[in-house]
Amino acid sequence: MKKNSRSSAGDATQPADERSFFADLLPQDTHGPDTAAAATEAHYLGHRDRLRTRYREHGDAALADYEILEMLLFRLIPRRDTKPIAKALLTRFGTLAGVFGAPLALLQEVKGVGESVALDLKLVATIGHRTLKSDLRKKHILSSWSAVIEYCHAAMAYETKEQFRILFLDKRNALIADEVQQTGTIDHTPVYPREVVKRALELSATAIILAHNHPSGDPTPSRADIDMTKLIVETAKPLGIAVHDHIIIGKDGHVSLKGLRLF
Repeated sequence: MKKNSRSSAGDATQPADERSFFADLLPQDTHGPDTAAAATEAHYLGHRDRLRTRYREHGDAALADYEILEMLLFRLIPRRDTKPIAKALLTRFGTLAGVFGAPLALLQEVKGVGESVALDLKLVATIGHRTLKSDLRKKHILSSWSAVIEYCHAAMAYETKEQFRILFLDKRNALIADEVQQTGTIDHTPVYPREVVKRALELSATAIILAHNHPSGDPTPSRADIDMTKLIVETAKPLGIAVHDHIIIGKDGHVSLKGLRLF
């Protein structure tokens, strides 16, 4: 019996990507019942080639947001045309940031997105967050304020519950740690000033930046936000811990309580 060359694990003729993989699966009888399906596969595989070429030759500026997302989905969903899925994700969540920030359960409500694809999309988001965070560690925080805002926005803007996050800084205003101290409901997070200060002392931090998100999307501070900030400032100051700012993050922007002179 003639040995199938593709059955060998070490065979160098193994297909390099999904294009040649599908080429091997195309029916040989072009007049058979699978002709329409084969033509559909050939169509979207050719479309993938064209997108790759545009990206390779002209960069991301040559592609719309749905096409960038579509290219990522090529690898996550190799056996389907991913353009409708990419467009459906953007329609549901509005922007690329909205897609990657969406909760797992909501991602899976989009037709064509299963648990494994949703997890991979969240993994991409995590890589982005970690990249921004690693950049912060190399910088003087107060002279890199735009990077702080960018990081907080990426980490918190699309959370469906309020999070209270603290950035702990050393005497050079370099980042020691970044921690979510509390997670609350859609419109409230319990914050305990003594716990905030206690953790700062444990980390030998001399300054902190407070941040929390408003899942409603509106970053306007509430009376409770302002009062809580003032209480933390009053608790931290006698112990030599400065509160540089309290940033409120919304989907489309942010508010600095320091900038508004609210404390």
